[in-house]
Amino acid sequence: MGYSKQEKDAMNRAMRLSLAVGFFLLIVKVYAFFLTGSTAILSDAAESVVHVFAVGFAAYSMWLSHKPADQDHTYGHDRIAFFSAGIEGGMILIAALFILYQSVERMVFGFTLENLDQGMVFVLIATVLNGGLGIYLVNRGKKFHSFVLQADGKHILTDCWTSIGVLLALVLTRVTRWIYFDPIIAFGIGLNILWTSLRLLGGAFHGLMDRIDPKLDEEIREKLERMTEAHQVSYHHLRHRNAGNRLVIEVHLLFPEDLALSSAHEIATLIEKKMERSFAQPTELVTHLEPLEGHDAIHTALLGREG
Repeated sequence: MGYSKQEKDAMNRAMRLSLAVGFFLLIVKVYAFFLTGSTAILSDAAESVVHVFAVGFAAYSMWLSHKPADQDHTYGHDRIAFFSAGIEGGMILIAALFILYQSVERMVFGFTLENLDQGMVFVLIATVLNGGLGIYLVNRGKKFHSFVLQADGKHILTDCWTSIGVLLALVLTRVTRWIYFDPIIAFGIGLNILWTSLRLLGGAFHGLMDRIDPKLDEEIREKLERMTEAHQVSYHHLRHRNAGNRLVIEVHLLFPEDLALSSAHEIATLIEKKMERSFAQPTELVTHLEPLEGHDAIHTALLGREG
């Protein structure tokens, strides 16, 4: 089972919205930086630059991941989602290092600030827009089980917290007139962005390496136990992976030796369909039929011949 056209359109709309808002906020933040000279606002603008480029690649990745399997990609294109998240995490890492460098440089060599009241207005606008957009994208990603949308939403929520930190820096600087609140908080923002980038890179790495989600593994086993028991068969060699936009499960089903192959195939097909329909996300179950009696002996004999 895959995504319907309506679901694909909904995900693509969410990504286009993210890109449009990202462009708008980039312009707002760059203008606010030139207006104030704030390092904190510069850190916010740097993350928006990353966001625009990352979302552009993510939009392409989402389009590619929805393409059906072809002669050159017989398993489809879903796993581009993890590569996309890795690219986004890498770009955020670069932005974090840039922010940390700028913060330290200004603390060492000094700087000036101006027009803080106007800067706070622009940052407040960015905070509200990013918060709403980030929550929307994460919810869309969870609904459609899209790793790309969830990664983008989490990045934008990080951007929202960055903007909150920037607001705090501007308010403290405005109230106390001690300008070093600006680079100090910007440095903290850089560390937070660095942590986010490492989490995104870790998620992408684990996805590409097919790391098992323990909760999902438990859910699959519980459903498979219930369905195989209902049909009086057993199973082994269960494997599963998150392919990016879909869940792929492989399992060997063990049938009584005297059961007709056609009947075994019918039962296996029923289990496949029931399992695929039992998950909210698009799921593909691949079964391998084996006899219960003499199963180990057959494998041992075959291995002996190969040796």
